[in-house]
Amino acid sequence: MAIFLFFVLFMLVLQENSKNKNFEKESILANNIALSVQDEINLAFDSPSGYYRQFSIPQNLLGKSYNIILQDNIVYINADKIGISYKVMPVNGTIKKGLNVIRKEDDEVFLN
Repeated sequence: MAIFLFFVLFMLVLQENSKNKNFEKESILANNIALSVQDEINLAFDSPSGYYRQFSIPQNLLGKSYNIILQDNIVYINADKIGISYKVMPVNGTIKKGLNVIRKEDDEVFLN
């Protein structure tokens, strides 16, 4: 009986450790996505008029659904237990999963 109890406890600890590692990976990926959006907007903002670039945003976080929005000069990413936000320069348009187009015309940055 003691061996069975030890085995069950050991498996519970392994499962919890695995959940924590997956959460860390998802958080890092979400953070990297938000920072890449911030970088793309900053690059366009600092570039001369006529700047044009395409970039892609992943459809999911390690197979899990998430939301990404651009509102009031802040990029937000949220998922089950993840909430990330970064301030960005002023941009006209919205961010979306998949292919995005960013450009600068007449000193204004446009997204999609």
